[in-house]
Amino acid sequence: MKIYLCAALAATVAISGCASVVRGTTDKVSINSDPPDAAIRTSLGHSCPASPCTVEVSRKEKFTAFAEKEGYKPGSIYIGTAMSGKGAAGLAGNILLGGVIGVGVDAVTGATLDHSPNPALITLVPVDAPGESTKAVVPPPPLPAKNNTSHAGV
Repeated sequence: MKIYLCAALAATVAISGCASVVRGTTDKVSINSDPPDAAIRTSLGHSCPASPCTVEVSRKEKFTAFAEKEGYKPGSIYIGTAMSGKGAAGLAGNILLGGVIGVGVDAVTGATLDHSPNPALITLVPVDAPGESTKAVVPPPPLPAKNNTSHAGV
C-alpha cells in the first residue's frame, strides 16, 4: 500500500510544475476591430458576426484573423505564438520537478506558448480612402550617409 501512495505522491509532485496542467493547452484570443461591429473570421474556421470576438484556440496554433464591414476595405492581422513569462515558469517547474517527460508534454501541447498580439486589433480603412490594404507599413529609417572620400591610387 505504501508503494502506491508513494507513486501517487511522486506523480502529483512531478506534474505540479507542468505548464500543460497549470495553464492548459488552449488560449482565449480577443479580436477587436476599429470601427467596432465588423464581422470576424479566422483561418482556423472560427467566426463571429460582430467584434469584439473571443475565440479559443490551441496554444500552438498560429493563425490569421480577418475583419469585414460594409463601407470599409477588408483587414487582417497575423496572430503568432511565443513563449510567455508564465509559460517559462511552467517550463522551469518541469525542470525542477517534472523532468524530461513534463518538458516533452509541454513542448508537444504548446502549453508554454501565448498568442501575440492578444488582444488583437484590426483597423479598417474606409473604401474611399487611398491605398490597397489596411495593414500599416512603416518604412525603415534611412541609412546614414556614407563618406564617399575615395583614396584611389594611394
